[in-house]
Amino acid sequence: MDFRLSDEQLQIKTMVREFGESEIKPHLSEWDEAQHFPVDTFKRAGELGLLGVTLPEEYGGAGLSYVDYVNVIEELGVVDSGFGLSVAAHNSLGSGHIYIAGNAEQKKKWLSKLTSGEWIGAWGLTEPGSGSDAGGLRTTAVKDGDDWVLNGTKNFITNATYANISVVLAVNDKNAKRGVTAFAIEMDRPGIRAGKKENKLGMRVSDTAELILEDCRVPQENVLGVIGDGFVDAMRVLDGGRISIGALSVGIARGAYEAARDYAKQRTAFGKPIADFQAIQFMLADMATEIEAARLLCWQAATVKDAGERVTQFSAMAKLYASEVAVRATEKCVQIFGGYGFIKEFPAEKFYRDVKLCTIGEGTSEIQRMVIARNLLAEAQRA
Repeated sequence: MDFRLSDEQLQIKTMVREFGESEIKPHLSEWDEAQHFPVDTFKRAGELGLLGVTLPEEYGGAGLSYVDYVNVIEELGVVDSGFGLSVAAHNSLGSGHIYIAGNAEQKKKWLSKLTSGEWIGAWGLTEPGSGSDAGGLRTTAVKDGDDWVLNGTKNFITNATYANISVVLAVNDKNAKRGVTAFAIEMDRPGIRAGKKENKLGMRVSDTAELILEDCRVPQENVLGVIGDGFVDAMRVLDGGRISIGALSVGIARGAYEAARDYAKQRTAFGKPIADFQAIQFMLADMATEIEAARLLCWQAATVKDAGERVTQFSAMAKLYASEVAVRATEKCVQIFGGYGFIKEFPAEKFYRDVKLCTIGEGTSEIQRMVIARNLLAEAQRA
């Protein structure tokens, strides 16, 4: 088993790193303060192939592996996790659901616009009353002639304000075991609009807003997959999305580690760099070791997904461990920076604000533990 990246993979990482350093980092403080989503920069990411990393070239995608995708999201996370989150939601959730469940005509119609950055994608599952309880959806889809009429509100939707198309999960039969259907809805259709933009603690560069549906008429041709199987497909989409949140967590943790390491080498106390003190060295050692372990879990999950095997348990493990490692790493980063870790002129406080979402979004840490335990016990029963 070889954990070394190929020359091509290293070149991809370098390209993404240079994009982040030149296109995002110079504006980061301004964008974070203003909660500004940089649409033009996002579209330039599409020109580089970052908005269709794993999709086939026939749809304008880069045709890369999920391991490559993990590396892309990690590199973005090092610079700004908010931008990385929007890229991940566009790839894994919006475009990902269309690719997983869409028919040939739907893929041809929408995916090339999404991979190029001409269109921005969103994905609507969470509602005000159903987060971890994803089965408690209240958004309805009622058949009316050849159309479906959707009503409801989604919240915490990444890219909602700027999306050109959103995948929306709605209940089409509340009495059926499989009564949830997915719809791809162009945002210029009457009856669908972005609602309140959230004022967030962290990841403020990423747009997060409500998605409101009021008698939104959607044609049958916009149904994704089999009617009633939307929730099943959504869980498959989340399996891939959780890997990307794990990768984003690794990126945040690495960014925090690198900032803390460099600061510790420059900051002096008692006549020498604080990096010479064992207390600081132990913190850096723990950070670096846990980051390596988290990255390997993400690579493992990505490798299983690339092989076409069931990835639910591996993606949950990767997201759970990587997100909690990242929380610990950013806390240590603030501690190493000391008083300056509490000041916005230094990077530590932003890593600290941004990271917490990783233990919440796309399934909380508690949900990941439930998923892992359920799979482990099922495996034991089969044995």
